Amino acid sequence: QVRLVESGGGSVQAGGSVRLSCAASGSTQIDYCMGWFRQTADKEREGIAVVDNEREPRYADAVRGRFTISKDNDKNILYLQMDSLKAEDTAMYYCAAGWGGCSAYGSSWSDRKNFGYWGQGTQVTVSS
Repeated sequence: QVRLVESGGGSVQAGGSVRLSCAASGSTQIDYCMGWFRQTADKEREGIAVVDNEREPRYADAVRGRFTISKDNDKNILYLQMDSLKAEDTAMYYCAAGWGGCSAYGSSWSDRKNFGYWGQGTQVTVSS
């Protein structure tokens, strides 16, 4: 079992930056694939970035080059640095953990079904 708690959301102007954090507790000694997802009222929850201890992070096309996922293994914190924000980035952002390394998911790395642990979400609103 692992518990995830997100923080850092808020309101920001287009072009600005926000950093989200996700604190993990519980069975953190297990190697999880950690990811960030987002969801709006009219869209399914979509995976935007994942990272593990084995390989380079993966990003969705919509955020590649603007967002950076990273994790501090000593503190058990996952981050999402969001730069050059756009109005379409407005969403509820969720932290998630899935069993095993991210490479096990192959091209389905962004599928929410691979992730069994979720945080409560944090809202990010970007105004244009």
